[in-house]
Amino acid sequence: MNCPHTAAAPAGRGAGTVVIDPMVQDLDGETARLRDAGVLARIDLLGVPAWTVTRHAEARQLLLDARLVKNIDAWGLWQSGAVTHAWPLIGMIDAGRSMFTVDGAEHRRLRTKTSQALTPRRLEAIRPQIEKFTQELLDALDAAQGDDGVVDLKAVFAQPLPMRVVGMLMGVDESQHAMLTRQYKAFFSMLTPQDERLALLAELDVFYTDLVREKTARPTDDLTSALILAEEGGEPLTEEEVVGNLKAMVAAGHETTIGLVLNAVRALLAHPDQLRMVLAGEAGWDAVIEETLRWDTPTTHLLMRFATEDIAVGDEVIRKGEGVVVSYRAIGRDIEQHGPDADAFDITRPTRNRHMTFGHGPHICPGAALSRVEAGIALPALFTRFPGLRLAVPDAEITKLPVMTQNDMTAFPVLLG
Repeated sequence: MNCPHTAAAPAGRGAGTVVIDPMVQDLDGETARLRDAGVLARIDLLGVPAWTVTRHAEARQLLLDARLVKNIDAWGLWQSGAVTHAWPLIGMIDAGRSMFTVDGAEHRRLRTKTSQALTPRRLEAIRPQIEKFTQELLDALDAAQGDDGVVDLKAVFAQPLPMRVVGMLMGVDESQHAMLTRQYKAFFSMLTPQDERLALLAELDVFYTDLVREKTARPTDDLTSALILAEEGGEPLTEEEVVGNLKAMVAAGHETTIGLVLNAVRALLAHPDQLRMVLAGEAGWDAVIEETLRWDTPTTHLLMRFATEDIAVGDEVIRKGEGVVVSYRAIGRDIEQHGPDADAFDITRPTRNRHMTFGHGPHICPGAALSRVEAGIALPALFTRFPGLRLAVPDAEITKLPVMTQNDMTAFPVLLG
């Protein structure tokens, strides 16, 4: 694997540090090690030390703490030059100016128009289009079966559906969807050499800049045009800000839903009694979606926030300038929040055990409702069309993509009936 690390390695890891595996060989084991390491655990991210929070209550508190910011300039390792653009994960932190990388009033200014475009009313308005995309992809799934009846549910259904939806919202032509899917896959993969990753980030910047300039000249009814025309707070968004918002929204808007749909299907196939309950109407698809989000989170680790002053968490102290990662998968398995059976998938779990998989506080995922709507359409449609759906390989043979932040699969081969 060609993954250059830091130009000047930070201080060595401590004895209790959990090393986050870039190849994602044992996600369940890593989750358990993080929980065992404590509420606030020391982690190693490709040679870079950081803290991660592993419990629901403390994560909720930190996600509301104004002393933790997204601004990379508050990171001591970045200020000192110990971390540079040679680090493979830097593109997820130094991602340009957008609502994902600023705080306070500037964050509100950059986020407002996006939030307005994803209101419940707007989502209901686009529901028929999502349903149409779903039916078209189910037809494609049926047609794509090989001679042995096997088809990749990810490649033909779960991956193109959210890209079509987010592309429609952003005004991205469908002819560009395959290219964007490839670019984002390469960006997140730990197998991509860093020089190639930086080059494709530059290519994405060019693509989105061209899109923004096209929409500036000829606005249409889409989110890109809305962001360009926004004047929230009396100050329009700059071209850089619109590009930054688009680049991050397209990434988050399709990656999260791919994981949600596939993880839900996988969980139901592994728990046929619960699948029968849903198909019999004894439990709702909303329960499937929420339990999947808690139990097998689409985002494993969210990078990164930085302490602007010392912050005490239990017996530990996050020092000024240190980085903090939110490990949503460990939080979703928190026994104190979800009970002693937190490691079990259970769609009858009491609703009081709410999760925070889409975040909490000012930076809560703006596309959370959209992802839920997509999954709420896709899952029942899939099982209604193919009630005999089953895995084409043993579950243990399903492999994870080498992505440290998303919980995604290489492929998901199934038999439709």
